[in-house]
Amino acid sequence: MKIGFLGGSFDPVHFGHLIAAQDVLEQFHLDRLLLVPAAQAPLKPNDIQSTVEDRLAMLRSATEWDRRLEISDYELRKGGISYTVDSVRHFRTQFPGDELFWIIGGDQLPLLHKWKEIGALVRLIDFIFLERPKHPTKPHVEIDGLRLHRCDGHLIEISSSELRSRVQAGRSLHYFCPQKVIAYIESRKLYR
Repeated sequence: MKIGFLGGSFDPVHFGHLIAAQDVLEQFHLDRLLLVPAAQAPLKPNDIQSTVEDRLAMLRSATEWDRRLEISDYELRKGGISYTVDSVRHFRTQFPGDELFWIIGGDQLPLLHKWKEIGALVRLIDFIFLERPKHPTKPHVEIDGLRLHRCDGHLIEISSSELRSRVQAGRSLHYFCPQKVIAYIESRKLYR
């Protein structure tokens, strides 16, 4: 099987995340795609404002109808800083004979050399990168053994931090997030 993993804070999940997932599913003919919310991202220490429960509930409400997408709460249950190499080792034991892909935004390529145990990580999994608006990608990365695949996706400029700022300013999230996510944010008074 071909299995993809899309990590992130998902605080909140938005159409940029979901369209990226769909683009990768379709272009790489993945059998499964797991969304992997981070407990705490090492290179974005202040990126999470909602509780684990709230982020999981928003992800579930955004994807519950789509059987192609699954949610892994592995990093949330583990807690602490979420290092990709630790998660990939875990997933590699769960899916030992499968072809695994870690999906990243193109803006992460220049930072990839800073990832924990990147040499070990690239031996465990292939990477798929998507370009992000305002972050032109230079796919030439000097990491021995890196297997890097480009996904030509729909470039949508949305960030979770921008959406949190919109809520704080009293502005609408309509057309940025699924309606169920917006309703959840409003009901829980998140990001205020």
